[in-house]
Amino acid sequence: MGSAVSEPLPDLDGPDHLRLPDSEEGVQPWQYDRSRAPIAVKVLVAGGFGVGKSTFVGCMSEITPLKTEALMTEAGAPTDDLSATPGKNTTTVAMDFGRITLADDLVLYVYGTPGQERFWFMWDDLVRGAIGGIVMADTRRLPDSFPALDYFESCGLPYVVAVNHFEGTRSYEPEDVREALTVPPHVPVVIMDARRRDTVLESLLALVSHALDSTPE
Repeated sequence: MGSAVSEPLPDLDGPDHLRLPDSEEGVQPWQYDRSRAPIAVKVLVAGGFGVGKSTFVGCMSEITPLKTEALMTEAGAPTDDLSATPGKNTTTVAMDFGRITLADDLVLYVYGTPGQERFWFMWDDLVRGAIGGIVMADTRRLPDSFPALDYFESCGLPYVVAVNHFEGTRSYEPEDVREALTVPPHVPVVIMDARRRDTVLESLLALVSHALDSTPE
């Protein structure tokens, strides 16, 4: 019985294997050449309970977002104020996660933090490696934004304030919100709708720009 002739293995480190095949559409160049991989940047989305953080992450994510939601029960009734969001029946207990490509060389990994005080211990883990944060605000419950504002200030983390405008609520100018929250003049304040992808992306772009401006030269 004859023995099989073994062919030499291809040189996987050769330049031919770093070149994007013309026949493979939709394949990213950095999958063949890691030197062309986009910069991955981590950002946080924080704010009060029911302000729209999960909606924000789910709206902008180009992948199926990771959510750690649990059904709300009567046990949380004394601490979870549903007066502004009566239809809410789930809550984030760890984080939300999504990804968005802003440019060929820039990808954002977006982490939504839990809003209730009993889950704030997660923030210390989620903030590691982040370049900045978005503090979401609801004008009906502006004081709910203060814990996130204080946290980012204490960490020295660049942040922007994104006012999530809910239907049926009064509209306010960014400067009115800035004054109410005593946000410093250099911090951007934007009005957005967490259900509209264009305004969500504008908020993320505002954060990236502000974080770059805040980076020491």
